[in-house]
Amino acid sequence: MPFNVHFRDLALQDLLELSGDIQKRIARAIENRLTTEPEKYGLRLRRTLSNLWKLRVGDYRVVFEIEKHTVTIWCVRHRKDVYQVAERRQPK
Repeated sequence: MPFNVHFRDLALQDLLELSGDIQKRIARAIENRLTTEPEKYGLRLRRTLSNLWKLRVGDYRVVFEIEKHTVTIWCVRHRKDVYQVAERRQPK
C-alpha cells in the first residue's frame, strides 16, 4: 500500500533553499523510496530522535516520521547539521 508524504512547513522551506539539482535528486528519492517502503530505505534514529527515521541522499539527509500510512518530513538538511535541526524542531 502506498504511503502519503506530508512536508512540515519548515521541511518544505529546507528543500526549496537547496540548489535545483539537489532538490530534484531529493524529490526523486522521496517519491521512489518513501512512498513505497520507508522502513526498507530509511534507518531509524537513536536517542532523543528515536521516533524519527533518516533517508540518505548523498551528503543530505531527509529526517521523517512514519505513522500508519503517512510519512511526515521533518527536515531536509546537509549531514553536518541535520540532527541538531531535527532535535530543535521536535515538540517539547
